[in-house]
Amino acid sequence: MNTPVRRIAIAVMAMVLLLLANLTYVQVIKASDYRKDPRNQRVLLAEYGRERGQISAGGQVLANSVPTDDRLRYQRQYSKGPAYSPVTGYYSVIYSSSGVERAMDEVLNGSDDRLFVRRLSDLITGRDPSGGNVVLTLDPAAQQVAYDALTSKRFAGSVVAIAPKTGEILAMASTPSFDPNPLASHSAEVQQQAWPKLTAADPSVLTNRAINETYPPGSTFKLIDTAAALQAGVNPDTQLTPAPQIPLPGSTATLENFGGQRCGGGATVSLREAFARSCNTAFAEMVRNIGEPALREQAGKFGIGEADVTVPMAVAASAIGDIADVPSLMQSAIGQRDVRLTPLQNAMIAATIANDGIRMSPFLVKEIQSQDLSTVDATSPDEIGRSIPASVANTLTDLMRGSEDRTAGGGKIPGVAIASKTGTAEHGNDPKNTPPHNWYVAFAPADNPVVAIAVLVENGGDRGLDGTGGAVAAPIGRAVINAILQGRR
Repeated sequence: MNTPVRRIAIAVMAMVLLLLANLTYVQVIKASDYRKDPRNQRVLLAEYGRERGQISAGGQVLANSVPTDDRLRYQRQYSKGPAYSPVTGYYSVIYSSSGVERAMDEVLNGSDDRLFVRRLSDLITGRDPSGGNVVLTLDPAAQQVAYDALTSKRFAGSVVAIAPKTGEILAMASTPSFDPNPLASHSAEVQQQAWPKLTAADPSVLTNRAINETYPPGSTFKLIDTAAALQAGVNPDTQLTPAPQIPLPGSTATLENFGGQRCGGGATVSLREAFARSCNTAFAEMVRNIGEPALREQAGKFGIGEADVTVPMAVAASAIGDIADVPSLMQSAIGQRDVRLTPLQNAMIAATIANDGIRMSPFLVKEIQSQDLSTVDATSPDEIGRSIPASVANTLTDLMRGSEDRTAGGGKIPGVAIASKTGTAEHGNDPKNTPPHNWYVAFAPADNPVVAIAVLVENGGDRGLDGTGGAVAAPIGRAVINAILQGRR
């Protein structure tokens, strides 16, 4: 064989080997990824040939599939619509899926390994294959109250309620919300008309604010400050500065209390009173004294900074951010600067305190059922670890009860002791002239907690620059707490 022919033969053999390698990579190594890729419409079309499993909570069906007379045999239907859509998500031929529909897709379409016996039975008996069912931990009464409280005043925000002892998510509302039914239509025209209508006014309408958005926590972050300080030798009677404002070291800037008010009438103020009054200067001074390492370590023990949390949807990571110097530390101490938390994270902090300092893993899926509604798997509570000693949790509970006593706003529940902390968080490029975010985190009953909650209302709610956590967010939190307590009587 002459040299040119040999070179051509070698080149052809090399190309064949590369082709075989590429085919192996695509069909073997990447096959699963391509099959699960939400952009793979062929998989979605094939799945419409079988009945997709239902999503339910508290005995109420939230999403199910109904037979049709077109080429796609089943169409997704959402009976509760916007109240649950940030959780259930949508299932669309054109726009793929989101929420539980995406996170639990293998169960709902029947391909999950836990449904193998049923798939085998379907194959043997010749029954039409169908998906498994997903039962959520949500409390329908609490979910509806949370959604109605937010939408009645057209608030943008979120509510998350958790069972402290187990980590079950009892409510997860996010507004503004959307109706997922048009996106599930088999008409391409209906879907394509619905999508821009949903996103034109507010692109974040499809975002679950409870887990996918982070916000400055404002004074609710003082729970972290206090937990760290109590373990560093501070106690409720420790005296702190009551000054209406204090200078930030090494700069011309100052840090001031809300409204520029002095914290109490004495020469000093106790931690107990500073906590109840939520005095910024006192906490900034206290955290400066205990130092960044103690604060950062305590935040980490509460879960701030963890980047792999799923419920089963992925949760955005909360963070303290960089703390380059003492002024940064003092600003971070009051939940400003680069500190960012999701509403779920803030609810978990309250739940951990309520659970004597033990942090439980949050979860939204209660159980998985086969097509005949028999349970094939159930979620067991998962203890992550101890975030604070029980004694610190008890002291924080006492301080939070004092905070609730001073917190304004409606919805107080007669005969129920609530432990809470409010927050009014500045944000934006011009924070003094931008309506603040309003927070309320709490748990109840304070002496035997069954629910912990975080409420976030963006941009001052209906009060603009005058919005505060007590006036705007607290009434919503109390209403949801009351709904959960009523359901347990």
